[in-house]
Amino acid sequence: MAWPKPLHYDASHYELLLEYIQAHPAMTFTRLVHLAPLPNGKWDLNASGPFSIDLIGGNKKYPAETYAERDRALASHKEYEQGFLWFLAHDPRVPQPLRDEAGSWGMAKDEWQDSGHWPAQIYIRESRRMIGAYVMTQKDILEDKTKPDSIGLGSFVLDSHWVRRFEDQEGFAKVEGNLDESIDLSKHPYEIPYRAIVPKPGEAENLLVPVCLSASHVAMCTIRMEPVYMILGEAAGQAALLALQAKTPVQQIDTRALMQALTAHGGVLSANRQIR
Repeated sequence: MAWPKPLHYDASHYELLLEYIQAHPAMTFTRLVHLAPLPNGKWDLNASGPFSIDLIGGNKKYPAETYAERDRALASHKEYEQGFLWFLAHDPRVPQPLRDEAGSWGMAKDEWQDSGHWPAQIYIRESRRMIGAYVMTQKDILEDKTKPDSIGLGSFVLDSHWVRRFEDQEGFAKVEGNLDESIDLSKHPYEIPYRAIVPKPGEAENLLVPVCLSASHVAMCTIRMEPVYMILGEAAGQAALLALQAKTPVQQIDTRALMQALTAHGGVLSANRQIR
């Protein structure tokens, strides 16, 4: 399927993108977006670099918005992304080789057939998070990797997309917030403590939060991976069982018993020490 032209398309939204392309005459589509192969001849498209499919800054108010405001934010992201792809493939000011390359790609005919072949959901990597009994930070990812109450491991790189685009004092367009700390954490994974998924003592006593857990923005950049959420979800379920059996707040369960139960089920709680 060819790239769709958004209902409220406005080419002026991409003037800075045009200047970026003109400053790099050999610009290619695969430099503006990241493409990774999938089965059955399909490809996964992701943001790449300071100009791409990210609507930089468009998500800033999202965590505290109403549902109606969030719907408008989602619509604006869709409009921007579709307009970005349409602009590259059709605007006559875009060099012909780049237009041809962008136009050679499109949406899969057999995907999302009930939503115009466009993904039905946006990817939300982080929003509101709990400030719990322990807040994980960059130091826990890179330095203090072991925890006495570990419930699982994480190993993805520290990765944040651009956060803000602005004009500096000299009139240049700048972007900031990008983080791509490509340390191979798979060889040196970090442990996630049980305390990060429970509220502070004295607060809610029957709440476990494996997804919006207690972590800084930088730490969340790596924790946010779906396999880690699965690991933390199993730990939360096992912890809930222990809390019910002992008739105790979630903050007061026997964490050693929790770790032993997870290990007995095949859980890996440490990369370099034995959990007993």
